[in-house]
Amino acid sequence: MYTDISKLLEDMRSLQEQLDQFFEEAREKFRYTLEDGRVRFSREVQQLQRRYRVGSFRYLLGADWRSLVTAPVIYSMIVPLAIMDLSFTVFQHVCFRAYGVPRVPRRDYRVNDRQRLAYLNTIEKVNCVYCGYGNGVIAYAREIVSRTEQYWCPIRHANRVIDAHRRYPQFFAFGDAQGYQQGLKAKRQALKEEHHDGHGI
Repeated sequence: MYTDISKLLEDMRSLQEQLDQFFEEAREKFRYTLEDGRVRFSREVQQLQRRYRVGSFRYLLGADWRSLVTAPVIYSMIVPLAIMDLSFTVFQHVCFRAYGVPRVPRRDYRVNDRQRLAYLNTIEKVNCVYCGYGNGVIAYAREIVSRTEQYWCPIRHANRVIDAHRRYPQFFAFGDAQGYQQGLKAKRQALKEEHHDGHGI
């Protein structure tokens, strides 16, 4: 059974490499480069993109009324997102230091680059920054919780978990009492030995 899981994980890694290659081909197609994480377009490409931009005023005039009415509700979520961001940062700095678990680098989950696209107007850029922040916070919190789960209860559920985090397949099978009791320390040690470029935020 564990051999089967190892094979599946290897297949997943292979698929991830194929996905990375797909993104690399898209980068070449749309002619941009990444320098220290910053997107760079040539002046020619930026001028081409600007031809497709819809001005903010015209964008608002053409907006569906439901979008305008629900916008305040959408943006009100910035408050719980910011609280979540701060809460998980404090949580990991306190708990992970105590357990000797590497902290999740906050900067790895700050991916906001769509505002560099010249075909987006100011409103669209603000929307993109907001969504990038929200998804980054959720991914950041998820990684912190997955490390906490590996430390305290690395056991798979009996029921199917939709979109389980990347650590989940390596957890102990549901009902594997012997594996859990004999292997928990090893799971914790493996977590402590994970290496990252840096710690903290």
